Amino acid sequence: MERVLKVNKLQNFLDVKLMPIAGRISEQRHLQAIRDGIILALPLLIIGSFFLIIGFLPINGYNDFMAGIFGPSWLDKLLYPVGATFDLLALFVSFGVAYRLAEKYKVDPVSAGVISVSAFMLATPFHVSFTPEGAGKAVEVGGAIPQALMGSQGMFVAIILAILSTEIFRKIIQKNVVIKMPDGVPPAVARSFTALVPALAVIITVWVLRLLIELTPFESIHAIVKDLLATPLSYLGGSLWGTLIAVFLMMLLWSMGLHGDAIVGSVMAPIWLQLMDENRKVFQANPNAELPHVVTQQFIDLWLNIGGTGVTLALVLLMLIRARSKQMKQLGKLAFGASLFNISEPVVFGTPIVMNPTLLIPFILAPLVSVVITYFAMDWGWVAKPNGVLVPWTSPVLVSGYLATGGKISGMVLQAVNVVVAMLIYYPFFRAWDKKKMEEELSSEKTAEPAVKTNTLDI
Repeated sequence: MERVLKVNKLQNFLDVKLMPIAGRISEQRHLQAIRDGIILALPLLIIGSFFLIIGFLPINGYNDFMAGIFGPSWLDKLLYPVGATFDLLALFVSFGVAYRLAEKYKVDPVSAGVISVSAFMLATPFHVSFTPEGAGKAVEVGGAIPQALMGSQGMFVAIILAILSTEIFRKIIQKNVVIKMPDGVPPAVARSFTALVPALAVIITVWVLRLLIELTPFESIHAIVKDLLATPLSYLGGSLWGTLIAVFLMMLLWSMGLHGDAIVGSVMAPIWLQLMDENRKVFQANPNAELPHVVTQQFIDLWLNIGGTGVTLALVLLMLIRARSKQMKQLGKLAFGASLFNISEPVVFGTPIVMNPTLLIPFILAPLVSVVITYFAMDWGWVAKPNGVLVPWTSPVLVSGYLATGGKISGMVLQAVNVVVAMLIYYPFFRAWDKKKMEEELSSEKTAEPAVKTNTLDI
């Protein structure tokens, strides 16, 4: 009885206290726009990763073989698509975030996206520093677009300016301070003139902002964001404790039926993608170099979300090999295919795990333990760190670990270890839940009314 009361108190706390807060966060339009805007860039990053994998296949003599066929500069030419995807990430995000936010305000998303990209370019200083061969100090060259700021390093500025420019754009549009064209003008032309006044307002705002910042020691908005926002957040997001907090919040939100990865990911994805890209640059320059970061987007997708959120492949395997109730056996068979490609919804909502205090503990605990195991295994050098190749999150376990570590077996082994450990964590709770389901099935069979055949005599 006491256990039932505690369970009811926990469920009441989740329903009354946390659900309203989590619901409001999940519906916050700016966080949704950041999440959806970054997702727009992911197909291009996956394409770039494909060329990166081909360029650095872990095969002895591969480099000499390719050089013999395509010439000594084969690798530089092969990696052209990498530069056109990874190195332009900030531009894609700038357009994507503004586009998605404008959609939510029901204003022209294409115009908002184009204006956002223009604002980002306006805020970016067009000069680069380099040290010529034999020179004693760096030289600044004007009129050159800094490649680093177009990639992951400029992503935070791109997000900030996308939100700022779209807010200005939609407010002016909604207040109807626009140039209206006659009815006979083609719609595309009319939309362009409608965007003229808000675009001018955005450009003037960002221009004045840049002039004011250039009077400070920071000199550019990129330097301000890097020193005050990006660097501290990157340190937090790349640390063990910061990752544990983020993963705990993800699991807690999922346990209430909310998409924890999407909600927390809208804040953490820019950090983890930037850390991933820093690893990619080091790996691309020298595949044998020590990579700077353990926690990246790959770390989260491929070593924590095995089978989907909550390392639920472990739970599905338990259903297949240890379940005694008909419901759990059938669910295991149905969910295995999706879980193999890291889709957890059939398990999360079918078991269910959502609002289920019995499975809530292992659902949260298993990923947290996986974070600790994976972090220290990579930090201590036992397992190769993720190399910056954005392997699709739907890639099957073992294959993804192999590709994301540059063809290292250790990445596969660590994924298998995480699944086994998660199975041990889930097992006692799964047994209790499976026993409950079996008792319910037996009780249902006993109370079922047997079909009785009766003969009636018509008089």
